[in-house]
Amino acid sequence: MKTKTVTLKRPKNKIGYWNDHVDEKYGKVGTVSRTEFESKAQAFVIGELLKEERSKANLTQQALAEKTGTKKSYISRIENGKADIQLSTLYKLIEQGLNRKLELYIR
Repeated sequence: MKTKTVTLKRPKNKIGYWNDHVDEKYGKVGTVSRTEFESKAQAFVIGELLKEERSKANLTQQALAEKTGTKKSYISRIENGKADIQLSTLYKLIEQGLNRKLELYIR
């Protein structure tokens, strides 16, 4: 059986690689607009992780807030990527509120 080689060409108006897209839209790494984008993206990721772990723990936002001495509205804002969160608060939410272990890595 003969194998057919297919060459994929990217149309000029289509997104190629993620980094190329982000560079084009928000600027190169180190620019103000890129740093703001990355900060918002990380807030979104943290919010999604918190939401997922809270759901796995079968806790409502209100229950998590009560366990950690925060407010439901603050939990909601974090989960929606709309609030800055201090590291100490993140630890409290994960470790005290969800009985999970939080580990941070720098690479």
